[in-house]
Amino acid sequence: MSTEESPGTSDGPAPSRPPLALIAGPTASGKSDLAVEFALRMEIKGTPCVIINADSAQVYRDLVVLSARPTPKDMRGIEHRLFGSWDGASACSAADWARRAKQEIAACHAAGALPVLVGGTGLYFRTLLDGIAPIPEIDPEIRRTVRALPVAQALGALQAEDPSRAALLAPSDSARIARALEVIRSTGKPLAHWQTTLEGGIGDEITLSAAVLLPEREALYRRCDLRFSKMLDQGAIEEVKSLLARDHGPDMPVMRAIGVPEILAYLRGDMSLEEAAEHASQATRNYAKRQFTWFRRQPPDSWVRLTYDDFSIGDLCDILFQSWRLT
Repeated sequence: MSTEESPGTSDGPAPSRPPLALIAGPTASGKSDLAVEFALRMEIKGTPCVIINADSAQVYRDLVVLSARPTPKDMRGIEHRLFGSWDGASACSAADWARRAKQEIAACHAAGALPVLVGGTGLYFRTLLDGIAPIPEIDPEIRRTVRALPVAQALGALQAEDPSRAALLAPSDSARIARALEVIRSTGKPLAHWQTTLEGGIGDEITLSAAVLLPEREALYRRCDLRFSKMLDQGAIEEVKSLLARDHGPDMPVMRAIGVPEILAYLRGDMSLEEAAEHASQATRNYAKRQFTWFRRQPPDSWVRLTYDDFSIGDLCDILFQSWRLT
């Protein structure tokens, strides 16, 4: 177990810039358990903590099992916020989440508590800290029209209207294709134009102590497989049946969450349960791989990289305290 980069803080938090702790990493890396252990140890030292969710699946009320949302037992008495805060009928964008996260962080600081962000959604962190492009509100009728297009037709339109953006996107990336197309049609300018400036980030307003968990990959993939098997035992099929009963549209994030399409295929009779489990486990491994790559390369060097293979939360917390010079 080791750290790969310099610590996120040097001489402790500046008095004029309130502190923010951040623990990031791929799915199944142990970050939720580490955040709780960290918070418990900080409370022993006299600093109350509040854990704030930064995972794009765990924000949805409808996804308890399939998002691996922490249970009250997992929380161990530490307050958790923004878990299950959005109804699955409404999509939660990075901007939506960042707006609420800013409110929760400010409330923690006002109460004398340390906010601890924990999650695996890099776009959430980037939006909160760096800000977001000031794109005007999209015309609702344009949005409805674009979102109703088959992905191949939307891509063809984007290639004609914003070829530079289209060249950057995978042909199957329906969400990003639709977003780019609706932006240029609604604003008259391509997405790249709006992304030259960012607004609303809090990175310069806080003292950040950030860590990224980077476990040994094969050990992580084994944990991914075990996680989905456990989800089936904990009621994942019933959770998907509840989603079906609510009749969410197929493009809603809750219907595209890992495990949902695979269990839907099982319920339709298109897959056996064993096949659905294998497909979902593979999707989880693929997602973890993408997260691993993003968190290894994208965050600033000041974010501590913790590498390990034994998933010992106590040992990880010891190293985190040493890295952040909290011992």
